[in-house]
Amino acid sequence: MTFYILDDHIGDVQVLQRIVQKNELGTVLGTNTDPEKAIQEILDLSPDIVLIDLLMPKMDGISVVKKIHPVNPDINFIMISQVVDKPLIQDAYEAGIEFYITKPNNVIEIKQVINNIIEKRKMAQALAGIRNIMGKESDAANADGAPAQAAAFSNKVRRILGSIGMLGETGTKDIVAIMEELAKDGKSYESKNSIDSYAKTLDADAKIVRQRIRRAIKKGLTNLASLGVEDYYNEIFSDYGNTLFDFESVRLEMDLLRGKGDVGGSPSIDKFFEGLELLCNQ
Repeated sequence: MTFYILDDHIGDVQVLQRIVQKNELGTVLGTNTDPEKAIQEILDLSPDIVLIDLLMPKMDGISVVKKIHPVNPDINFIMISQVVDKPLIQDAYEAGIEFYITKPNNVIEIKQVINNIIEKRKMAQALAGIRNIMGKESDAANADGAPAQAAAFSNKVRRILGSIGMLGETGTKDIVAIMEELAKDGKSYESKNSIDSYAKTLDADAKIVRQRIRRAIKKGLTNLASLGVEDYYNEIFSDYGNTLFDFESVRLEMDLLRGKGDVGGSPSIDKFFEGLELLCNQ
């Protein structure tokens, strides 16, 4: 990964640069303490990840993100600040940041967040490759082996969902059916379209089907977060946490279970299906 660091305190810039370099997380392409000068540099260098402060003179970090994100949405922003104001943090997420970390700098948390983004970028690349392969191979599939392959795929989907305690949920049946249909047709999950198409085959309201699926996924998130609370290095938690759910949702759900927060995670249906698709095709 390539990095750019923007903070008006040179000491914080140096600390973050050492964290990246010492832990061999990637290469720091540039640093700056002036947000106005940094904007063009970031656009020119096009780093994978930008570590950025929120409160800076001349221009705040949210304004910087708003100027860069629409031009290059492939850049992932990690905002690191001492600000704990929830509306401001929400504004930062809406502007396009990936994660928000509260100062003082916690090396373990920063490493974890950066590694999560690295895994997410790898997963996106892998999904693109899978979609390409599936598109090429779907027409050349061996018809004689199709039933056995379909059964094996279906079993794999159920094993993954069962490992996070979702098999008893009504929406899980919908998830399995959608995955089976996509595999049969050699297609990949498409946001909204896949669920809408499935709902039509049932002659059901797509909104109701989506609600069932969301409740099932939320149950999976809660079960997975409880595994992480008990043992952060639990194999299932490590394998599925970053793939099926986003880091922020898992963190919020864990905080809720620990009694440190009053709002749990809100899982993404798209993220869940894309992650499930990746796991099933590995």
